[in-house]
Amino acid sequence: MNRKNSNSKSAAKPALARVQPRKIHPVIIYPFQPATDYADLTELYGLVARLGGDTERYARPITVMDRKTFHAQAGDARFQSFRKETVARHSDIVDAWCVDTCQMWYTGLGEAFARGAEEDVYWLIPGDFNYGSSLGKEVLGRIHDLPEIIEELQQDLCIGEIASAPTDSKQLIDTYGTFALLYTWFPTEADQIREVTGRPRSEFFAIRHCFLREALTQRWYAYEQTLILLLLAVSAGRKISRFSVGDITERVLKMFWRERHRQTADWFDRYRALDAQSEDVRRSAGGIFRSLLP
Repeated sequence: MNRKNSNSKSAAKPALARVQPRKIHPVIIYPFQPATDYADLTELYGLVARLGGDTERYARPITVMDRKTFHAQAGDARFQSFRKETVARHSDIVDAWCVDTCQMWYTGLGEAFARGAEEDVYWLIPGDFNYGSSLGKEVLGRIHDLPEIIEELQQDLCIGEIASAPTDSKQLIDTYGTFALLYTWFPTEADQIREVTGRPRSEFFAIRHCFLREALTQRWYAYEQTLILLLLAVSAGRKISRFSVGDITERVLKMFWRERHRQTADWFDRYRALDAQSEDVRRSAGGIFRSLLP
């Protein structure tokens, strides 16, 4: 009798399968250069603290700190206090020896990926930005939209752009250096990237779990990695968005091109021809920089 009642009850009210909520994984890249003023970082970790309060939506934030940065300030009481009372309090610190900032990205995104699951989103937040300024505070108020765009619009990669004057040095580098070199080595992909973003070297971005897995299983570069992610994305037909949140290294393009084409019979002759064009681009860009920059 009891078993029959129990079965009837189960049939009337079937148990609902528990679905794990999708998580956003913030990855903060602590400034490579030792900080002398903690105003910017204090503002940044104010945001990180707020993220940590929403455990259903956000995974525990990760901060990647280079060991050279740590040892350079090992005797600084302010640094030790900030690391312990602020950084470690609001995030898990991943200490790593890194060649450059992009390798710090690799370390942090890899650690977050290992903690994540399908359909999760990973959000890179550069620490080396003037968050204490009025523009910086505006950026902090908007960058949470990057991972949300990935979720809401079902995108694979979302690049954050910060508006700047046409004569801004980074804008000039992207316009006359980055895209000029992209058009030399990858003209088709350059067209597609330019339709998406004017800032192919942005350090503000969010990426979906499936695309991050694809990127992590391929060669990672310790410089200009955003550019490589964009090249991978457009080559694979991934969905890319951009959102306004307020010296390109040519070697990476050369290496990426060689890896794509070195199996073809005439790759070396094509490479030498492109290298000559690339030299012309660098020379022209240098002249433009000298005439426009103060």
